[in-house]
Amino acid sequence: MHNLHIATIAIIAANVLVSLRGFGDTVFFDRYKFNIGAIRAGQRKRTVTSGFLHVDISHLFFNMFTLYFFANVVISWFGPGKFLIIYFISLIAGSLLALFFHKDEPQYSAVGASGAVTGILYAAILLYPDMQLGIMFIPIPLPAYVLGIAYLLYSIYGMKSRLGNIGHTAHFGGAIGGYAVTLLFKPELFVTDTLIVILLAVPIAILFALEKMGKI
Repeated sequence: MHNLHIATIAIIAANVLVSLRGFGDTVFFDRYKFNIGAIRAGQRKRTVTSGFLHVDISHLFFNMFTLYFFANVVISWFGPGKFLIIYFISLIAGSLLALFFHKDEPQYSAVGASGAVTGILYAAILLYPDMQLGIMFIPIPLPAYVLGIAYLLYSIYGMKSRLGNIGHTAHFGGAIGGYAVTLLFKPELFVTDTLIVILLAVPIAILFALEKMGKI
């Protein structure tokens, strides 16, 4: 499973190279990071370029390590071309959701591939819901869809409480992108895995219901 495809290697290499440049060049970092004020002023490229910058080595490592584990699941189902489409649409979806929720905060900034990587993770879960995943502090593996739902519910809590210096909104947007494009590429999942499709949509429905009610 972990013989990396060239498409995954290319994405990891791009993230590493751009992030390393950003670590040592604050002007470069500030020019390409996600920033609400700059994007609303017309610098829309930041919705993509910010996804290749990271705050530090640990931030970069965690995102690329997660991609390392789940990229091949998506590639094995769809091939590298559709994998890249899911990756970039998830990246953009994460940025757009952050723009939607933080549109009145011109100083709001963020960086990282988390939205794109979460999209790949959510796509992998949708394609292989019975995959068993382990998590710290829980001694037994759990079905991937359970952790996927729990993670998005946690992201809603993080968005609502502004928990930590984490882009919960981008994570959630990336998951929506991965979910939607996977179903677009493989609509038969609506029939073959109806319950999983519905369950994975529950946190998404909750988020927009809370937004509609003004509670987030």
